Formats: sequence, structure tokens, C-alpha cells
Amino acid sequence: MNHRLEQTRMLIARLERLSADSVWAHRAAGLRVSLLRMMEQVEKGKKHPDRLARLMAEGFTILENAAREIPETKSSEDT
Repeated sequence: MNHRLEQTRMLIARLERLSADSVWAHRAAGLRVSLLRMMEQVEKGKKHPDRLARLMAEGFTILENAAREIPETKSSEDT
């Protein structure tokens, strides 16, 4: 479970870094709160692996969708 908590912390940090201009930022904020609450419960010994897995999957989906909003930049190889 320690690996899962580390991964959850990393996900929360990534969600926190989404630009406020992103349409996904609002959803990410709500999900961060849910993930933080779930982490607290897990750290207190209450295990909810299915719920945590669903929240994490939603978080990764939000990150993927937010990444699609990032405009592509020309690399030095393209010139």
C-alpha cells in the first residue's frame, strides 16, 4: 500500500500544477480533495483499495485530457 500512497501523492502534486486556464483545473481541484481525504483514511488504517483505484484512474484521465490542451511547440529538429 505504501507504493500506492506514494503514487497518490505524486498524482495530487501533478493535478495541483494544472493551469488555472485549463478547463480541467476545476475538476482536478475537487479530485485532489477526494484523494487527500482518501489518503487520510488509508493512513489511519481504513482500506478502500477499490475507491482509491477509481479516484486515481480519474486523476490520470484528467491529466491526460489536460495534456491534450497543451499546444505543440516546434522543436529545433523541425526547423
